[in-house]
Amino acid sequence: MSGGAREPGIMAAAPAVAELAAEHAAAADSTGRLSPDVVDALVEAGFARHFVPESSGGRAGTFSAALEASAVLGEACVSTAWVASLMAGVGRMAAHLPEEGRARVWEKGPDAFVVGALMAAGTTVPASGGYRLSGRWSYVSGVDFADWALVCGRLPGEVGTPAFFAVPRSDFRIEQTWDNVGMRATGSHSLTVDDVFVPAGQAFPLARLMAGQPDEGLSHCHSVPLKAVNGLTLTGPILGGARGALRTWAGLLDAKLSGGVSGPVSGAVDPSHYEAILARASGETDAAGLLLQRCASVADATDGLSPLETTRAPRDCAVAADLLAVAVDRLFRSSGSRGQVSGGRLPRLWRDVHSAAGHSGLQPASSAHAFVQAYRENAAR
Repeated sequence: MSGGAREPGIMAAAPAVAELAAEHAAAADSTGRLSPDVVDALVEAGFARHFVPESSGGRAGTFSAALEASAVLGEACVSTAWVASLMAGVGRMAAHLPEEGRARVWEKGPDAFVVGALMAAGTTVPASGGYRLSGRWSYVSGVDFADWALVCGRLPGEVGTPAFFAVPRSDFRIEQTWDNVGMRATGSHSLTVDDVFVPAGQAFPLARLMAGQPDEGLSHCHSVPLKAVNGLTLTGPILGGARGALRTWAGLLDAKLSGGVSGPVSGAVDPSHYEAILARASGETDAAGLLLQRCASVADATDGLSPLETTRAPRDCAVAADLLAVAVDRLFRSSGSRGQVSGGRLPRLWRDVHSAAGHSGLQPASSAHAFVQAYRENAAR
């Protein structure tokens, strides 16, 4: 792929990629694998380079663009949007590597597809110039197409400080373990590393990413704490899925009303019943979108995030995910037999949205304590 930050950004390219993803969505769901053509289109559109440092040929882009572009894709295929969003988000994480590591990951240009595994499942032992790394990581979305993997383990020592290690495709194995009811095409299989040497320049402490402390010379997007934006990476595709479900459901409603389908009791369809459902579900979807747009806008601001803003972001993402799942559930339950045909678009969106919203990073309890502490401290001032 050609490099350069002057190419059109992901927002400009997203509609065309969404159209292609829509063509392959049913087959991808059936086979549990994205089409290589769709993955190539994501890379060509600039998702891999979106947060890559400008010094490495990337765009150092905005969170707002990443959110909206993934939502556009999610309307067509939530799995495609999920892989695209993580493709961008893990690229931002890799920017925290030392200069030596960044040079290796993006040696061939900023479009290297880097997948991520955030659980500290790896173990290391000291080696001359670096570490020997072993471990097995589950749920690595898009791993079949990866050029590099950024996996979390622990640095040698008594405490075992969590750290990320960049591992090239030649140094890890893939185990085909993903077979879920939703998000099937994400290909979130397992990744295994067996006693592989990782140079010290291809590792960095997790704490730097959590605090948003990159090397000097990088852009604002790299200085945002992970907690403030990780939820955006997960919820953009869900937002798109809900929007797609709304559009699909509205088409079913038009067919129901225009076709004169009779109701079981009154003998006629009451439009006001369905209008109320559509109004409620679209309102829930819009409310979730507004919460997520605020998170992205705050993260894009050039001044630093306050503790309240940082802890509010995962709360907002958890609330948004819940609103979107409720909205899509409302649509699915009211779609009737016509909308619940096996292999249909609405059932696929319903499965995908619920599966994505069940991610551990989007559960309200995981963000509540930190938010309440920051909220109380802010209120006491």
